[in-house]
Amino acid sequence: MKQYFNLFDFTQKVNYRTEILAGLTVAMTMIPESLSFAILAGFPPLVGLYAAFIMGLVTAIFGGRPGLVSGGAGATVIVLIALMKSHGLEYVFAAVALAGVFQILVGLFKLGKFIRLVPQPVMYGFVNGLAVIIFMSQLEQFKTMVDGETVWLSGMPMYIMAGLVALTIGIVLVLPRFTKAIPASLVAIIVVFGLVLGFGIETKTVADIASVSGGLPPFHVPNIEWSWATLQLIAPYALIMGSVGLTEGLLTLNLVDEITGTKGSGNRECVAQGGANLLNGFFFGMGGCPMIAQTLVNLSAGSRARLSGIVAALTILLIVLVGAPVIEQLPIAALVGVMIMVAIGTFEWISFRIINKMPKQDIFVGVLVAVITIMLHNLALAVLIGVIISALVFAWESAKRIRAKKYIDDNGVKHYEIYGPLFFASTTAFGEKFDVFNDPIEVIIDFKESKIADMSAIDAVNKITERYAKVGKKVHLRHLSADCRQLLQNAEGIIDVNILEDPTYKVAID
Repeated sequence: MKQYFNLFDFTQKVNYRTEILAGLTVAMTMIPESLSFAILAGFPPLVGLYAAFIMGLVTAIFGGRPGLVSGGAGATVIVLIALMKSHGLEYVFAAVALAGVFQILVGLFKLGKFIRLVPQPVMYGFVNGLAVIIFMSQLEQFKTMVDGETVWLSGMPMYIMAGLVALTIGIVLVLPRFTKAIPASLVAIIVVFGLVLGFGIETKTVADIASVSGGLPPFHVPNIEWSWATLQLIAPYALIMGSVGLTEGLLTLNLVDEITGTKGSGNRECVAQGGANLLNGFFFGMGGCPMIAQTLVNLSAGSRARLSGIVAALTILLIVLVGAPVIEQLPIAALVGVMIMVAIGTFEWISFRIINKMPKQDIFVGVLVAVITIMLHNLALAVLIGVIISALVFAWESAKRIRAKKYIDDNGVKHYEIYGPLFFASTTAFGEKFDVFNDPIEVIIDFKESKIADMSAIDAVNKITERYAKVGKKVHLRHLSADCRQLLQNAEGIIDVNILEDPTYKVAID
């Protein structure tokens, strides 16, 4: 009989067995990845494991939603490589802590809602690009060092590696057809581990990456010069790291929302992620953010609560303290197979099925975001470019919707009924609607079906009224909002507004 318990989220039921097994699976996949990223950046290996433990534990307890897994992610670590090379590890810790402060402020001021500005094509590009990165990163495990150079495995080592990976993938694919009581990924890891140990198969193990043995994360104040110059040095790295972490985290949170059909809190996730990074800076961790691959492993294992993330974090710490000799013998092939299946599951295959139904500009944006993510491994830049292009496309399409219905009433007054939004991109088309020299002495411009959206629009209205005034003609502006009317100082003498019908436009604040 399943046992349930409410943990931290009092509306959430927790299945102990599922959550514990999912947490163990996540820990197994997180260890080699955290080690690899730490070594890539030139950090001591344990710095990566400490980050995985601290990020995982803090965000699992206090984060924006159950099921989301955080750790020492490559997206944030890559940002710090240049600082590590130029000033060393102590400055990296200071930058990580400062990034945490920045993220906490974003959450406290409730700025996480701006992730809503990311369009669906950008989401497709982000997810697909990340899936390709996850897959390509696994190919690195098919390489080895020979005389200081990285070369592909060949001969028997390659056959063994490929065979074990294929076995892992096969178990992950087939086992769920018979039972879902135990995560298929965990079963695959255990089976391959047993085969390697039982038959003494020579293959790459976690020990080939680095040792995972150590103690508790030590409290450590970064040994840097505390000055304005230091702040100027680390602030850019901290802001970029914090932005990358928040972008990847909030996008991953949205993805989990879609998969689970539930709603998380972006602002709460920002605060939790910031707090975890702040602790990283003072407890020998390289910092991080939510990890989409491990999150998907967690969800595919059946986790829907916070317990799995807590179990994963504590498992990593336990391995560092006492379990290193066993885990270091874990075959890399088993972990590669699991991550390849994660990459396949991450890819939005539906984007291929609907590609012929999407607007061309959306296809372009999605492909561009994916390419930038793959080529530069810079998620924040990819998403930012995608959002900017989407915004420009939207502005261009909206600008084409401005139109005017024209007629002369029984009193000889010409009416221009404006339809569509008037903003910076549509001001030129708006100005071309008017026949200033041939119009009668009195003109009415009706904004009932339009809206003045920005300063460029106000300036365009000003120019039209001034053009009519110069030829001795009178213009009435109707159904214009009161706050916009107050800004039309230059046309004050010729404005005729029905105040009772004027709406007041306000900005909604969430």
